Amino acid sequence: MSNSIRDYEKLAVDIIEAVGGEKNITGAARCATRLRLVLKETPKDAVDKVSSLTGVITVVQNNGQFQVVIGTHVGKVFDKVSSIVNLENSSDESEAKGTILNRVIATMSAVFAPFIYILAAAGILQGCLILANLAFPNFSGTGVNQVLDFISWAPFTFLPIFIAITASRHFKCNTYIAIACCCALVSPTWSDIASQIANGSVVSFMGIKLSETVYTSSVLPPLFLVWILSYVERFVEKNLPEVVKSLFTPLLCMVIMVPLTIVAIGPASDGLATAIANGYNYLVALSPAVAGAIIGGLWQVVVIFGVHWGVTPMVLANYDMYGMDTFQAFQTMAVVAQAGAVLGVFVKVKNKQTKNIALSAGITGIFGITEPAIYGVNLKYKKPFICGCIAGAVAAVVASFFNAHYYAYAGLPGVLTVVNAINPSNPTSIVGELIGCAIALFGAIILVQIVGFGEKEEEKEVIETITSMEPSLINSNEEIKNPISGKVIALSEISDPVFSSGAMGKGIAIEPSDNKVYAPFDGTVEFIAESKHAIGLRSENGVELLIHVGMDTVQMKGQGFDIKTKVNSRVKCGDLLLEFDRKAINSKGYSLITPVVITNFDSYEESALCINEEASYGKTIINLKAVPQNI
Repeated sequence: MSNSIRDYEKLAVDIIEAVGGEKNITGAARCATRLRLVLKETPKDAVDKVSSLTGVITVVQNNGQFQVVIGTHVGKVFDKVSSIVNLENSSDESEAKGTILNRVIATMSAVFAPFIYILAAAGILQGCLILANLAFPNFSGTGVNQVLDFISWAPFTFLPIFIAITASRHFKCNTYIAIACCCALVSPTWSDIASQIANGSVVSFMGIKLSETVYTSSVLPPLFLVWILSYVERFVEKNLPEVVKSLFTPLLCMVIMVPLTIVAIGPASDGLATAIANGYNYLVALSPAVAGAIIGGLWQVVVIFGVHWGVTPMVLANYDMYGMDTFQAFQTMAVVAQAGAVLGVFVKVKNKQTKNIALSAGITGIFGITEPAIYGVNLKYKKPFICGCIAGAVAAVVASFFNAHYYAYAGLPGVLTVVNAINPSNPTSIVGELIGCAIALFGAIILVQIVGFGEKEEEKEVIETITSMEPSLINSNEEIKNPISGKVIALSEISDPVFSSGAMGKGIAIEPSDNKVYAPFDGTVEFIAESKHAIGLRSENGVELLIHVGMDTVQMKGQGFDIKTKVNSRVKCGDLLLEFDRKAINSKGYSLITPVVITNFDSYEESALCINEEASYGKTIINLKAVPQNI
């Protein structure tokens, strides 16, 4: 459940317990919104247990990972998990899970997720400098611009060092040795040597000619370096005498790995990244609209399965080789469209709880993080997600007609990063990006208004039928008798937020000690759910009442419920309305807590509620005083 939470340390402990304890966890990582666990084995009830925890949006199992979608506070949960689970000494079982593709994607996630916000911040700074230079042409020559410019490029220039830190943790090798090796790759001296080679000079290492490959801003060369280093380091440590191990392990690793990288690993892996990027760019050159439709329409489907990190090397390769990229320009449309879809739900939905969730998720989506929108609302109701995919595809196609590109890396593509599309040599780029974003945002909102947001039909029927009953004037006070024998409790204490928040109306809840529901007043039966778990009544004086037997009992599809009346029947106080099978409901794991809700409560000036008492059916539990009417 995605209710708000403040005790993230407790949530971390609860998650560990639900997945089988710390000994069952062989790996842990995080991205912007997900805690990614690798388990020795997944307990049968782990998904249900974790999904039900307050603060968890949903659970996704993919790529050999147990992914817990938490939202932007995932870092706090991950920190606590890391402090409890000894990942340094964990076995390599986690590395053996899943296909090669799954392991590659899991590696990308573990490597890039920890510093993605650094790259995002640098990208936003570059966007701000673009705007400043457009607004103030003389600003480009100032010292302020020069300083801020080199700050914005620093994380990309020294990207191999960031990769060394996170990859060494993932591959379980010495972080400082990894950093030392990657520092050599971005050394100005090597850049000078590479420049000499590019200008025609021949530089050899042990008879092998070196290539002109430069490793600043590179992704795959340092990643492969650290991966192979993890094996070299273990081999060296295993075979060196203990007395010299501390000194000679880093020495031998550096002497082996840096030359091996600049001779073989670097040129080969850099060529692989270039080939992937060129393959995508070929598609764009062949048909920009098709590329836009695919990325704008399907990118968020990729996000659902948590495999979106796999494209990062390709995107960074584009920026490194060409200084621009279309993928993130189209990707922005997909992100903005899902934000628009959830805001469309916010506009349309009447339930206060859902409205609040949708607004919060929409704001987060605007900033480029769509998991709360996707898992909290859009996928839950299905139609908004589809609307977002359609709007994103159309928006990206339109943007492609304007030759939309990004000229600065966007760690989290969204509304704030559209300035990255500004470039004096391609003035239509930002125009296309702005038009595309407008289509994505407002198109998704409009589509949701047209097709609806697809609530669960029976629960929708309960809510909308009861709340849309023809209003009547309240012309006297009313006593509500207890419809079920049991303990009367405050509505705010039950677990279902639709009822506890007061969104459905005010009233009480009953913890039944019997299995029979009786009419609480003289009136008419206005509504009976198809699943037979809920009945709507209207008293002779105009009180509209909903009796909802159990929590989530709509899932029983009528089994265990026996209706004793029918719609439009007149009933007297104490008439039997329905019977329910307590054992059948309990065996399915559903709560018997029964809300008794006055859906037109605003028509009353005051009420006295009978709380925390055992009450047999027929006892007065609510006294209502009608609002004076001017007739």
